Amino acid sequence: MNITTELYTDSQKRLPTAGQVILAHQTDNLMVVYQAYNNRIADFAVANQMLGGADFSYNRMSWIKPNFLWMMYRCGWAAKENQERVLAIWIEKSAFEGILNNAAISSFNPKYHNSQQEWKNDLNTKEVRLQWDPDHDPYGNKLQRRAVQLGLKGKALEDFGRNQIKRIEDITDFVKQQKLGLDSDQLNRLLVPVETVFEPANKDTKSKIGIE
Repeated sequence: MNITTELYTDSQKRLPTAGQVILAHQTDNLMVVYQAYNNRIADFAVANQMLGGADFSYNRMSWIKPNFLWMMYRCGWAAKENQERVLAIWIEKSAFEGILNNAAISSFNPKYHNSQQEWKNDLNTKEVRLQWDPDHDPYGNKLQRRAVQLGLKGKALEDFGRNQIKRIEDITDFVKQQKLGLDSDQLNRLLVPVETVFEPANKDTKSKIGIE
């Protein structure tokens, strides 16, 4: 696995505990987003280093999540049906920021929209849906901090799935190993990817999508 890990207890000493922030595993130019699929879609993705195959549809919305524990909450640590395989997908930070800049926030907030009509126009015309939800700890308990997930459709999804991906890693074995430890009450031994706060290069992006 190309992802650097650390103890969960160490990560808690330095990560923000509140606010709307994007946490991600990052290098100088790349970052990781996560998706969980069934075996057929995951096998194709790993073998071809892109999304596709007979079981994957580019005609529906597909969600990416940069926060590891948020992905674990959503997929039940690779236990939910059709989410049995967890993929770590490496993309350039500039590509991720492009996705953010083309996103419509999923719910109306006067802090980010001048009117409900402006917000509805965004939802109707943009191919990326951005949603802020409560982040969760390893056991699934809600935190004060909020995590982001991004739904892609149309050309945005095709660009991501076919052109923007630099590497796809199947990290399911790692996920299951960590879940075994959790089930044995070994939180002090839980390993998670090293994550830091993603800071968009364009400062206007932060206010545009609600980063706090």
